[in-house]
Amino acid sequence: MSESTRPWGRYEILQESTEHKVKCIWVTPGKRISYQRHEKRAEHWFIIAGTARITVNGVESTVVAGDAVDIAIADLHRIENIGRDDVIFIEVQTGTYFGEDDIERIEDDFGRR
Repeated sequence: MSESTRPWGRYEILQESTEHKVKCIWVTPGKRISYQRHEKRAEHWFIIAGTARITVNGVESTVVAGDAVDIAIADLHRIENIGRDDVIFIEVQTGTYFGEDDIERIEDDFGRR
């Protein structure tokens, strides 16, 4: 398992193979990931804790523990922590490639491309 810190929180890789990757992701209160899409992978998010606003292809909704979100290949998506505690979710990636360079950032609070 490996852990990586980001300006919005952190993630830990729980499992990976040529067919999938599984991460546990923590988003700090008041932070959000970039509005992004992937060319080679789909994602399934299962919310473990916290309250978040998600945006998928421009449609916003609120999610809480127990909710799940499916993100297809090429869907624009973002998650934002709108609560007081960390948002924690499990991300299951499926597709043909799982590298961090398969991120096309449309908008980013931290100036990343």
